Amino acid sequence: MEAAGEVLSAGPAGEELRAEALGGGGCASAEEAALEVSWVQGFSNKNFGFINNQTVCYPCGNYILFLDIETKKTTVLQCQTGQVGAFAANGNTQVLAFSDRKLNPIIYIYTFPELNKLTELKGGAQLDYTLLALSFTGPYLASCSSIPEFVLSVWNWQENILLCSESQPGITATSLSFNPMNWQELCFVNESSITIWHVERNNDEHHLKRNPVKLPDEQGSVSPHKNLFFPVSHSKDPYHGPDLPVSAVAGLVGDEAETFMPRIYIKPSMHPTAHCWTATSEIYMGCEEGYVLAINAETHSVSVLQKKPLSEYMCKISDVVSYVRREVQKKKGDKPKDLQKPVLLAMAFCNEGLYAAGSDGILFFYHIKDLEYEMKICTDILQPITSLMFSPDYTILLLVTDQGTVYTYKPAHSGEAVKLLDPCSSCFLAADFLTPGNQYCVSVTISGEVQVWFLEDGTCLSKLNLDIEATAMACCPSSNSVAVGTKRGQVYFLDVTKVEAPRLVHRIFLSKFPVLSLHYDQSGQFLITRATEGLIFVLDARPSKLFQVLGYVELADEVLGLSVVSDLKNDSVEVVVLLNVAEVQRAKLEIFCLSSALITDNDKCVNEQGMFNASAIKREQYDLDYPLSSAVRMKDNIVYGYCTCAPFICKYHLSEENMLEDPSVFLSEKRTPSNQFGSGFLCLSPNSRWLASAAKDGVLFIYHSFTMDILAQKHCHSYQGGGIRSVVFSLDGKFILVNGENDGALVCLKWKKINQFEFKEAALHWQSLLAILNKSTSNENVVLKSMAEWQFDAESTSKTLPQEKLKEAPLKSSKVELMEEDGNNTSSYSASTNDMTWIDQKIKKVIREETQRFANQKKELQMGIKKLRETIQKMMHENEQVPDIEKLEQQEFNLDIEEQERTQAEAEQKVARVREEIEMENLANRYLQNVIKNECWDAMCVKGRAVKCFHRACEVKNYPLKERSEEELETLEKVLSLKKIETADLKVQKKSLEIESNIVLFKEEEEKTEVEADDSASYCLIGSLSSQYGGDTSILYQQWDLHTREQKVNQIVSLKDIIYKVKTAFNKEFDIVAQQKEQEIARVKERNVRIQEILAQLDLQVEVWEPALTDDEIPERALTVQDSEIKVEKYLTQQEREKAEMLAKLEMERRLAATDNERLRALNDMMGGVLEVKKEDILKLDIPPPPFISKPEHAWSDEEKKIFREYEEKVKELNEEKENYRMALQNELKKLEASIQETTQSFDETVCRLSERKVKIEMVIYQEELKIVNLVYALLLDEELDTREAGLHNFLTKKEKEQVKTARTIQTTENKIEAYIGTYETAKAEEKNLECGFTKEFANVPADLLDELFQLYKQRPTIPVTEMLLDTANPYRDCSGSAEDYKNALTLLMKAMDELDSSEHMPNGLDLSVWEYFCLARRNKMESEELVKWKALTLAEMQAFLQRRMDDNKKIKSEIEDIFQELTWLQEEKTKLQLNLTVQFLLKQGQVELESTDILDYSDAILINKSVIEELNCSIMAQGKKKIASMVEYKDFSKGIFQLEWEHKKMTMQIEDLNQKARDILTLPISKDRQLFLTVLNYDSHIAHHISVMEQTLGIMDKLHKKNVKNLQKRIKELEKCISLKEQENYELSLELKEMLVSVSERRHISEAADTQRVSEKIAKQRYQEILKQKHLRGLVKEQEEQFEILQAKAERLRSRTFPFL
Repeated sequence: MEAAGEVLSAGPAGEELRAEALGGGGCASAEEAALEVSWVQGFSNKNFGFINNQTVCYPCGNYILFLDIETKKTTVLQCQTGQVGAFAANGNTQVLAFSDRKLNPIIYIYTFPELNKLTELKGGAQLDYTLLALSFTGPYLASCSSIPEFVLSVWNWQENILLCSESQPGITATSLSFNPMNWQELCFVNESSITIWHVERNNDEHHLKRNPVKLPDEQGSVSPHKNLFFPVSHSKDPYHGPDLPVSAVAGLVGDEAETFMPRIYIKPSMHPTAHCWTATSEIYMGCEEGYVLAINAETHSVSVLQKKPLSEYMCKISDVVSYVRREVQKKKGDKPKDLQKPVLLAMAFCNEGLYAAGSDGILFFYHIKDLEYEMKICTDILQPITSLMFSPDYTILLLVTDQGTVYTYKPAHSGEAVKLLDPCSSCFLAADFLTPGNQYCVSVTISGEVQVWFLEDGTCLSKLNLDIEATAMACCPSSNSVAVGTKRGQVYFLDVTKVEAPRLVHRIFLSKFPVLSLHYDQSGQFLITRATEGLIFVLDARPSKLFQVLGYVELADEVLGLSVVSDLKNDSVEVVVLLNVAEVQRAKLEIFCLSSALITDNDKCVNEQGMFNASAIKREQYDLDYPLSSAVRMKDNIVYGYCTCAPFICKYHLSEENMLEDPSVFLSEKRTPSNQFGSGFLCLSPNSRWLASAAKDGVLFIYHSFTMDILAQKHCHSYQGGGIRSVVFSLDGKFILVNGENDGALVCLKWKKINQFEFKEAALHWQSLLAILNKSTSNENVVLKSMAEWQFDAESTSKTLPQEKLKEAPLKSSKVELMEEDGNNTSSYSASTNDMTWIDQKIKKVIREETQRFANQKKELQMGIKKLRETIQKMMHENEQVPDIEKLEQQEFNLDIEEQERTQAEAEQKVARVREEIEMENLANRYLQNVIKNECWDAMCVKGRAVKCFHRACEVKNYPLKERSEEELETLEKVLSLKKIETADLKVQKKSLEIESNIVLFKEEEEKTEVEADDSASYCLIGSLSSQYGGDTSILYQQWDLHTREQKVNQIVSLKDIIYKVKTAFNKEFDIVAQQKEQEIARVKERNVRIQEILAQLDLQVEVWEPALTDDEIPERALTVQDSEIKVEKYLTQQEREKAEMLAKLEMERRLAATDNERLRALNDMMGGVLEVKKEDILKLDIPPPPFISKPEHAWSDEEKKIFREYEEKVKELNEEKENYRMALQNELKKLEASIQETTQSFDETVCRLSERKVKIEMVIYQEELKIVNLVYALLLDEELDTREAGLHNFLTKKEKEQVKTARTIQTTENKIEAYIGTYETAKAEEKNLECGFTKEFANVPADLLDELFQLYKQRPTIPVTEMLLDTANPYRDCSGSAEDYKNALTLLMKAMDELDSSEHMPNGLDLSVWEYFCLARRNKMESEELVKWKALTLAEMQAFLQRRMDDNKKIKSEIEDIFQELTWLQEEKTKLQLNLTVQFLLKQGQVELESTDILDYSDAILINKSVIEELNCSIMAQGKKKIASMVEYKDFSKGIFQLEWEHKKMTMQIEDLNQKARDILTLPISKDRQLFLTVLNYDSHIAHHISVMEQTLGIMDKLHKKNVKNLQKRIKELEKCISLKEQENYELSLELKEMLVSVSERRHISEAADTQRVSEKIAKQRYQEILKQKHLRGLVKEQEEQFEILQAKAERLRSRTFPFL
């Protein structure tokens, strides 16, 4: 603790100065008071480390704790700038490194046990460090920064130098470590990859080289690396082209092309979890998948370690052990662990093998040999182990769990793990002092773990886990009881009379709302509990009263804070409640008083539900002028509040004088700046003289409560950890407990220096308070000890109150409870008292009393309800018997109108919800319909439709076409115009080159016309038949002329235009056919009208065929919905129904009016409704028989018989006419039907021909689309080749830059090596000269002594080996050193020389002065030897660095050569693709070439004589030779003709050139140069002489210019150096200026706040006296220096006289 005190003393010193500056005058200033850390407890993370063989260290909040394993004592080191960030420790060198978490963090290096700060490393990060690692040997530190730079840096902390750094954007490291055998290798691990970094050294330069390691996939298989940017081979396809890399196909250029990998090639790799280095520089790594990997740091190869197969006997034993463990775990309810393949989270290597542990909590030992391992279980601690580390002497293995528990395990003893440290399971919630407040304190964590601490040194005496979520805690002053509040509204009471064994003795369930805070008054009578929803409960704090609940107060506003003021003289307690008023930016105080009458006569002070009466507690309200976050009250009506809107502390005096114009608002009397940021709170000491202020910045300020002067301040927590959660003073005022918000640290502060008056006053208050509490404390402790321990089931407690019920209101209306009761049934109160809240118990009691009081009235009401129920049931039965029209609805009998209205409202809500859902669905469907209609119908200039045959199953559809956009039309116009220009240009070129004879031209034109005629007749070369179906192929390029990209693009545009025209031409034909069908249907309908008339006349019931257009033929019909399509009844509103009824009534009246016509009635009655008889009505005519027909025939008279004969003749004539007319109608009907059949069949044939034409048009369109596909593929392949070429050029540029950089590095290194070789040779020569000059220097020594001296001169001491290297248990004892070890080795060697330099080794007879000179010479010789060794090591490193760079340069050169080769190959391929075109031919049937089969069919072969075939072949060959000879002769003759024509063209061109030159000579102007050319004889020599003179002049000017440039560059460099120096000086001056401005402003405020004139005069006088003293002392120093120089000169003269040979 002494060391910690020394380290922490640096902090208060600075704080004292600041407090002095801020405090000003007063009764107690900062000079008189200061705080220091007494002890710290807690554990913020799992970062542990050994600092020596017996001490471990770990960070906690703003502190680093050092724990002695044997004595369990703790030493504290504070980080003065805030919370500790990254952390690392090296037990071999006893060095500690950690960073802070401020902006631009700093890395601090400390030594142990001195705890001296060695250095500070700055500039490595902007926001934070994530990891730190110290090298096993040497002064090296590696750091990883977080966002935004993600930089890996390597430092030499001894010399405070950043050696090298490398950025890794977006990569967050999970672990980082040096190779213990070689500090120049680092292992960098993140969640999904591992990288080995090599630190390459070139004398004073260092470089980081990245070497990523490819991990196996999740199945443990190691797949070879595929370089997708440079594939192994390029396969060639004559059609599809060359096989290019995936990046070129994807169109990627630049860095993405080099790193792109398709998803099919990406396999999820293993996820590393832990690693460690071996003594052979290998890395063992554990993975989440359960594998153990071995990584070679040199070759970066990965091997998966396999478990060595066990013997059959051992397998059986292992199976039995595994089965037993599984059964045990099942009984415990745990998940069975896989012991065969555990997930390792920590590793540690030693000489014997590998120790590893993981999530299963078992420590395994791995014996690894030849990629196989044997696994042994060492110990099981039943908690996941996250870290393993050996002590420096490798005797102790430290095990750290995920809960922060630390165990020690000794491998040599192979025993069980011993618990070393059991930190808190979560962050500290609160802490308080146990009565009497000077020995013990109690803390509680958020998880409900209660700890008891010894106040003197912070030793944990005991723990008790409540298994709850705690929210508050307080210690009772009148007894050794502790109250703990929970989130479920419960308060637990603990007995701590025995600090070694605290007990839970009682529990009270107040409400269903969380307990926010607990407060005791100083006398220990009351416990005030604050809960949410504005509830404040008051309990009797004494165990003798069993912690009785006295009552509660309900406040309307949100409660922000609560403080308690005790008046011991008047035996009363005032409770000050700070409320948050949401409507206004002000705070409200509500004060109520608690008297002893609340305990003695509680029934009169509360109502039936337990709420305090307003008169019993005397409630008062005060409105303040500022919003506050915390408030405390002192005596004399003084209130201090921490303001939320500004950082100051307000002082209020609650009197009428300090009120604003508004009579309810109080004005602050004084505002004191708090010098803090963030929300804060105030805490008052027990004697009310000290006021503590804490905020989110983590700084604790102690003010004097009367003057508000700053007594002390302490930066005990930080804003990164959330600041300070709670502060509490001890009763005697000696200690202060400060608890952090999220940093997990509990800090105990004590007064380092304080005014004696303040100290005595606090002690006096404590003694007076103890005198009052002693009697009650002893009595209450006796009762507390006698209380039985509370027994409860944690699981049942957690299940009794579901989270949903926590949101319900605690106070339920008694009327609601009464409605739920039914007669004698009281099952609603069957819950036990323990599971009910105190408020619910009160409500239950009230309900029970009301039930007993109104039992008779309740019975009467029940009987009346029963009679009413019977009456209603009778009425319902009668209602069922009446007719339907008289029946009442079921709802009419519902007497519960409210329930009926509620049901109707629910039904209406449901209907509205369903209607809204339907409307939204309809809206979505309408939107989708609109989108589809716009895309597929409105956007079409030609709508898609079909034409169907009348009698055949044949259907033809047209081509739906969109209207071409303006861009497409402009592009097409450009292509057509370009094609016309090219055609015209080609014709002009042909005409200009035609210089042939008329005969030849005439013959060639005839041949061309014939060829063109043949081409027009044959379409095989065009590749399609589009010209026959409306397409213009004249705008197309020839297929063998498509070489450039522009031509191919233009060809695609032209082909699309041809396809569009072909479709348009077909659509015109289709429209004609469709119009023809409409005409045919109209004709058929006209004929059907006549057919229907004929059928009606013939009275035949035959169905007439009525053709109609289908929906496919009229597709627009699908867009409108007909009424006949709706199958359900249309819903009409009331207005629509009334309108429809009115229209129907009008229609009925109109029809009635139309039928009531006298003229029509008369016509129908007299003439059958017609004026004349038409021919069509003959069949309807009928001759009426004579009236006497009813008589018998013998009764007729002659006249009647005559009339009957006339009647029969008329009937016969009429029947003949009818028959003739019927036959005519039948013939007409047949003709009409035959005509309809003929015309419709003719139309069907037309449709069939149109269908056949469409099939051919489809073939043409496919032919053109095939051309487009081939052209698009050619363009795509061309783009891929261009992309690949661009990617290669980009890669080539990078490689060339690397080559230039490497070449420059090689050149620089070679120069450095040459220079260093000179120094090395010089040092080597000096070392040899020292040995050769030995005899000369000791020439005066006798020969025998000289030989003995020479032997001693060559003698070398044994270098003492460090304790670490002597330890055989350390696997890294043979680690290699570096050039930096020169100084350490030299120091050890000089220490070892002290023994050889002693006079004991001096030869006899040798003078002592000679011996001393000899020892000095021997030391110089040894220093020279060590210097030569060091330079040799450095030279070897430089040469190795040069060789690596040369190897890299060779590799880069070979890569560049490969790139050039591939670029050449790409150019060749592009040329081939431009020339090797894909041409489409149309071949007739039978001309398709088939692939040859392997086995031919000779079944129809004919066997003939071989001589016949040979003779035929000979004749064919002879004829062929003749033909070839004639062709050669024709070719030679044609060649001569062509040669003559070419010569003729050449000569004509020469004639034109000569004519042009003659014209130019005539028009040429004569200048001076031309005159000189004509007059001077030797013009060339003259010009050469003039040029030589100008070149000499330019050379001189160039040299002069270079010289001036060099001078200016030197000047610029000097100016830049001066500028950098000035900028640095300006920056330092600006910092000093800021500090001086701050100090000036502070002093100005101090001088304005207090009258410091006399003090300043006194200080000025003191300073004047000090200046005089300094001046006098400087004079004395100068005089002594002069005397010292004189004496030194005298001593030198005497020495030269005494030892002249020296």
